[in-house]
Amino acid sequence: MPHLGFQELMVILLIVIVIFGANKIPQLGKGLGEGIKNFKAAMRAGEEEPEKKQEPEKKQEK
Repeated sequence: MPHLGFQELMVILLIVIVIFGANKIPQLGKGLGEGIKNFKAAMRAGEEEPEKKQEPEKKQEK
């Protein structure tokens, strides 16, 4: 994966400002942050579910 330098990030930021406008950027950042938070929570919940499903199987084997 290519690494982005400072100049590349500044060009991307400038393009985002031109496309969305300065007023929309905080809303976009908030939406992106909430999306990432929900994704991580779903990943954690998905990791916990298989452990819960395996416990009854172990009890039935005894």
